[in-house]
Amino acid sequence: MLLGGDEMSRSQDGNNNPWCVDDDLTWFDWDLVDRNDDLVDFTRRLIRLRREHPVLRRAEFLSGEEPLGSGLPDAWWFRPDGLRMTRRNWQDDGARCLGVFLNGMEIPGVDAEGDRVTDDSFLVLFNAGGEDMNFRLPTRRFGAMWTVELTTAEPQRLPEGERVAPRGTVPVPGWSVVILRRVAR
Repeated sequence: MLLGGDEMSRSQDGNNNPWCVDDDLTWFDWDLVDRNDDLVDFTRRLIRLRREHPVLRRAEFLSGEEPLGSGLPDAWWFRPDGLRMTRRNWQDDGARCLGVFLNGMEIPGVDAEGDRVTDDSFLVLFNAGGEDMNFRLPTRRFGAMWTVELTTAEPQRLPEGERVAPRGTVPVPGWSVVILRRVAR
């Protein structure tokens, strides 16, 4: 979720409810756009990625099933070792890392022309902990090759566009998200 000004590193100095303040705390400093052009560009890329990929903006809840018969579930949650999350994993208060497979062939509904909606499939890797983690990707059944589409970490640590094979590892720095897109061979 973005609040107006987040894309240019605008701050209200911790005040989350300044509705009655009319001073520089709530005013927009448009010079921040130029000073934080890398963050503005990143935000544009996030918005474009979500707009272009309906699997990232589904209106229905994920079920973990394959109602449209693609052979894979609409979502598959996995641990950093690439194996399916178990009930015990979900109840682990210390777990800070997980990934989700989002199947672009299991999107219910149709577009404005009445055609079935399909999309690329993605892996989204979350690391909510402070330590860097290596995620092992799921088996080839989920995809023959993956490419790093976007990362919230510095690009020097994880180059976007890098390809990763099934069961390969992807470094996910602490407090970051990595999005991979399934690619054709």
